[in-house]
Amino acid sequence: MATVREILSNKDPWVASIGPKASALEAAVAMNRHKVGSLMVMDGENIVGIITERDLLQRVLAESRDATQTSVEEVMTTEILCCQPHTTIDEARAVMKNRRVRHLPVVDEAGLQGVISIGDLNAYQTHDHEVTIHVLTEYIHGRA
Repeated sequence: MATVREILSNKDPWVASIGPKASALEAAVAMNRHKVGSLMVMDGENIVGIITERDLLQRVLAESRDATQTSVEEVMTTEILCCQPHTTIDEARAVMKNRRVRHLPVVDEAGLQGVISIGDLNAYQTHDHEVTIHVLTEYIHGRA
């Protein structure tokens, strides 16, 4: 059974992050600059939250708050759903679907190992299906 570790092995290990005292505007600018939909909120090596596009939309923009005066810690999500490197891809997908989240930090005893997104899961599944189709096509045509 495929695990989250396989997805992480094909990704850049760098994780986009920001400090809790940064402004919501700084978070939005960082997300745009790095072309990501979330940032891990880190206090040193400790994960203290996650800030997502949804957080900015619902807790800053929709509430007409000043993004330059609103800190990340005021609007971040503090209930962080995580998985481990040995979590199966199906389990990670189920968590994302059932809890309606798009980003899942991957942690182990050493700390934060990376973040996977629903897009990462979809890309992995698409590649897996393409390989299966290729193998079956080769078999049908007697080339396997």
